[in-house]
Amino acid sequence: MTTLSRLPQLASRLTSRLPRTVDKTIRRLSVASLIGQTLLVVTGGAVRLTASGLGCPTWPRCTDTSLVNTPEMGVHGFIEFGNRMLTFALATVAALMLVYLWNLRKERKDLFLLALGLLASIPAQAVIGGITVLSNLNPWVVGLHFLVSMALVVFATLLVNRTYGRTGRFATRQLPAIPGVMRPLTSAVAVFSAIAVMLGVVVTGAGPHAGDADAPRNNLDWDLFSHIHAVPAYLITAGTLVAVLLVLRHRVTGPLRVGVLGLLAVTLLQGVIGFTQYYNGIPALLVGTHMLGAALLMSAATNAWDLARNSPVSRGQRVS
Repeated sequence: MTTLSRLPQLASRLTSRLPRTVDKTIRRLSVASLIGQTLLVVTGGAVRLTASGLGCPTWPRCTDTSLVNTPEMGVHGFIEFGNRMLTFALATVAALMLVYLWNLRKERKDLFLLALGLLASIPAQAVIGGITVLSNLNPWVVGLHFLVSMALVVFATLLVNRTYGRTGRFATRQLPAIPGVMRPLTSAVAVFSAIAVMLGVVVTGAGPHAGDADAPRNNLDWDLFSHIHAVPAYLITAGTLVAVLLVLRHRVTGPLRVGVLGLLAVTLLQGVIGFTQYYNGIPALLVGTHMLGAALLMSAATNAWDLARNSPVSRGQRVS
């Protein structure tokens, strides 16, 4: 029997060993995906804040003659190439997720499509990254690269919630009842979080951290847009505080309580970092921390919204 003719048999053996329920491996892969997407934001920030954006001056190669960075390129080449390599690690995690979900692809289409979307985003991110380099770090293209990463953090968060059975059609645990206003409230906080992140991209594109000394800026008024960027941040803080009061007043327990309190912690931390960097000349380390906070904020806001949307509404508390 030829190797080609044995392929169906080998494939059958492989699929028979794959899980038919959502097991620990699938859950761990979802968490690894979320951590990896967040880490990609951090390494991408390191590329920009260390002026390593053109550490690999071309794409898809690192240089015209080498796929990898060379010793002559120094630390900037190492940082930029390391960020590129993380993309391959994320692709591996996403591919493994799809493999482990193969027997569940029809039953758990929600998980399979989320994992497929995360995998499909890898080449898209690589292309945007290539355009970023070839356009000499155009701030709008750099911003798009960051926003796609934020969207992937959102998808990875939803994937974690569903693999752990907290939300979705196949939730394995009953969430406690909540006041009806929690649903539109957490939705508003999630929307304002997205708006704050988008405005943050505009602010960063007007600021000094271009990723390279010769990279262009968007020529907008940095100070003006910093104040505009603060408006949704105030709304996020107000909405989160109201959500916390509702959770405490109505004695909501379980994942939503933890999620809302976690959202409050991230929101307050982001506010402190934002004000501190504004009044101290936007130092690179604080900017990088703020970028990490943005990823954590999007994840926390998505988590709170997802949990509230899947929680039953208390009798007499329904919002029309």
